[in-house]
Amino acid sequence: MKYTKDWRLLKDLPEDIMIEIGFDRSTFVRKAIDEVKETLIIAIGLVVIIIYLFFREWSIAFRPLIDIPVSLIGAFFIMYIAGFSINVLTLLSLVLATGLVVDDGIVVTENIFKKMEQGMDRFKAAREGSNEIYFAVIATSITLAIVFLPIIFLQGFVGRLFREFGIVVAGAVLISAFVSLTLTPVLNIYLTRKGGIRHSWFYNKSEPFFRGMENGYRNILSGFMKARWVALLIVLTCVALIYLVGKNLPSELAPIEDRNRLRATIIAPEGTDFDYMDKVVYDITEKIMDSVPERFIVLSFAPGFRGSGGVNSAMISMGLTDSRDRVRTQDQIAQQMNGMFRNYYDVRVLIVQEQTISVGSGGRGSLPVQFVIQNLNFDKLKEKVPLFMEEVTKSPVFQGYDVNLKFNKPELQITIDRLKASELGVSILDITNTLQMALSGRRFGYFIRNGKQYQVIGQVDRKDRDAPLDLKAFYIRNRNGQLFQLDNVVTVAEAANPPTIYHFNRLKSATVQAGLAPGRTLGEGIKEMERIKDKVLDETFSTSLSGSSRDFAESSSNTMFAFVLAIILIYLVLSAQFESFVDPFIIMITVPLALAGAVVSLSIFGQSLNIFSQIGIIMLIGLVTKNGILIVEFANQIREHTGKDKFAAAQDAAVARLRPILMTTLATSLGALPIAVALGSAGTARVPLGIVIVGGMLFALVLTLFVVPALYSFISRKKLIVHEEEPVVHKSDS
Repeated sequence: MKYTKDWRLLKDLPEDIMIEIGFDRSTFVRKAIDEVKETLIIAIGLVVIIIYLFFREWSIAFRPLIDIPVSLIGAFFIMYIAGFSINVLTLLSLVLATGLVVDDGIVVTENIFKKMEQGMDRFKAAREGSNEIYFAVIATSITLAIVFLPIIFLQGFVGRLFREFGIVVAGAVLISAFVSLTLTPVLNIYLTRKGGIRHSWFYNKSEPFFRGMENGYRNILSGFMKARWVALLIVLTCVALIYLVGKNLPSELAPIEDRNRLRATIIAPEGTDFDYMDKVVYDITEKIMDSVPERFIVLSFAPGFRGSGGVNSAMISMGLTDSRDRVRTQDQIAQQMNGMFRNYYDVRVLIVQEQTISVGSGGRGSLPVQFVIQNLNFDKLKEKVPLFMEEVTKSPVFQGYDVNLKFNKPELQITIDRLKASELGVSILDITNTLQMALSGRRFGYFIRNGKQYQVIGQVDRKDRDAPLDLKAFYIRNRNGQLFQLDNVVTVAEAANPPTIYHFNRLKSATVQAGLAPGRTLGEGIKEMERIKDKVLDETFSTSLSGSSRDFAESSSNTMFAFVLAIILIYLVLSAQFESFVDPFIIMITVPLALAGAVVSLSIFGQSLNIFSQIGIIMLIGLVTKNGILIVEFANQIREHTGKDKFAAAQDAAVARLRPILMTTLATSLGALPIAVALGSAGTARVPLGIVIVGGMLFALVLTLFVVPALYSFISRKKLIVHEEEPVVHKSDS
């Protein structure tokens, strides 16, 4: 990001003073929005290609694409009505919607196109094709929209983060369903020549491949149906994969993004003075300047600046050159700096990478793992906290650590001998005033010299107040005007106590912060803290999480609740639409198939289970049920109109819906592909979301085409009754 140097401030500065932007958080926001725009363009291009490859007619391929601008404009209108802003998550929802909103248009257009190929008049083909498919379109759209209902009403961190995301995606999908059943049939009428469908040379050359694909699928499916019990084995295997692979996935709040920025927090022992800390900060700054060639700017803040807790702590903020202009990643630079300062003298240097998502109480400069130890008895905290920190130091999970409750702040406890002071005629007030004026740096007033105002501060020279023995050099006058050394009436004892006593949930507390060793995740860090708690603390202690750790725990519980509720809601909605409790069960079998693909994909690509991958898993519930709905709904139609048995109807429906299933699945997958592979300059933190959708959809696609027909032939055995006189079908109460 380039900034203009036409600043008015430059006009008033001397020529030898330079001014630059030290840190600008809006740079990342602008970059993130540009990333989403790039991803959106790539996604639209990929969706256009996949639709054309199946229809092989540009005039027909662009008809479902009308859904994209109409649905996205409608989504912007929903954002306007709801008062949402254009941000990273709402734009991310539009990227995902790009692949979703064309699904309904593809299904409708493909059905109309098929009837036109059979010689049907374009008006009749549009009417009958839409009527034949409208139930499936409505069912799939409502199913996908209902997935986001639990997310919309979630409270806390996840609710605040993904409420806008869910509403925008759900709104775009519902608008696309309306467009596909109204605008798409009309476009198919007016954009088709009066003479009917005329195939291009590319269509004629490639159609044998698609015919062969359908025939090959029919033959393979026929063979599979002879051993239908394998479908049950496949489902059980997928459930086992979800458990075995899923439990070994690392978990975290969100992957760390390369934001071209690192922060060094410097902590010295309590009692360290300003001058020493200032020298340490200068030395560390020089070492960073010499050792990190990727640094763009290094800002060191004075000890105690910005409420850091005292002069024994300081901070250095380092801006890196853009990630595209350097070989090493932000994390690699952070690991180098951690090794560089691991054995630094007398101070502890913690290198902190900014969390991708941080809305909790941790703050941007805090370490990711924050574990709160609580007890009513402060003496027990004083006893156990050092033991706890000793275990944290030994753990291979952590790299860099700190605790806010420290017991090493040196202090002088001055006790006045009141009896002796009374005998010498020295008042208590005179003793306290003497100590205050000698040591406290009290401001007495102001004076002006050469047009500038200065403070008048009362304090003895530093050389006369550096050591406890210097108190003996202070004199005090009694009521008779006689001078006495201060140590005649006071005793001095050195001690160490905490500078601040902290409370959490009204209990005395200590918050342990820790960084993570390379390859470790936030979930592992929290588990390790729990292990140390069980080893060191007794039952009188209570513990809690704070900052990013609390956000992580809250997001995990909330998304699990949303996942379970989404499954229940989809099942109930499908039961109402199909007027059956059996058909929805067959359709919902696709969920474990997709989840198995999602967790296996995350494992293969080395991704974690985080807030983005969890939201992707919830989306999968609505996405994969589309394929099951298309097969089951059309199988029901075949049985109602032809009287075929469930076995033949399931095979015919699967073969007839093969092309739309392939097109919609590939369109959705390619719409999410730029997110999965971070095409363009897409954000790496959102990669798990794309991997979950692409991997889950493609894995479920292959299995759904065989498992759903097989289970349909098993479970729907007694659903339809066909009379011999006429093929009138009655639905049973099941």
